[in-house]
Amino acid sequence: MEKIEIIRSDLLELSKPLVLVGLMGAGKTAIGKRLALRLNLPFTDVDQEIEMAAGCTVVDFFEKYGEAEFRHGERRVLSRLLCEGAGILATGGGAFMDAGTRTEILGQGISIWLKADIETLWKRVCRRETRPLLKTSSPRQTLSQLLVKRYPVYAGADITVISKDSSLESTVDDVLANVAAILDERRHGQ
Repeated sequence: MEKIEIIRSDLLELSKPLVLVGLMGAGKTAIGKRLALRLNLPFTDVDQEIEMAAGCTVVDFFEKYGEAEFRHGERRVLSRLLCEGAGILATGGGAFMDAGTRTEILGQGISIWLKADIETLWKRVCRRETRPLLKTSSPRQTLSQLLVKRYPVYAGADITVISKDSSLESTVDDVLANVAAILDERRHGQ
């Protein structure tokens, strides 16, 4: 219990948003909602914000306008959200891949990569039809290719936390401990 109290007191100084990045199925929304509850901060799913701004689903947006236009809208929405101070932001899997968006996230937030292996990711995403990038003849292979392409970029996040199939609460604990450590390092100029 003492460790959790120390972490909570360290996080009182949080003035930047915590920005969750990672592949689809990594748990950004599920972990983000729990972090927000624990820290009593607002939670925002960036894809939902984009849907509200566009007046259609992400899947429909991809079909009508393509990925490039989606990324442009995503960049604008994230830029606005990053200026709103402390909160929890769950990004889409491709957001951190855009160099400009990544620079903005790294400058204005604390980025947390939720890293999961291919088996965990596939188990989580294979049941859903809402993943536009997986609308291919071989969705598992597509997911695997995304992992190979994106993991070296995600590795540039401030924090990496393994997203495993164990309790979501233990992953939240890992995130909180890592964020507290980063804040402590920054406070002491290390």
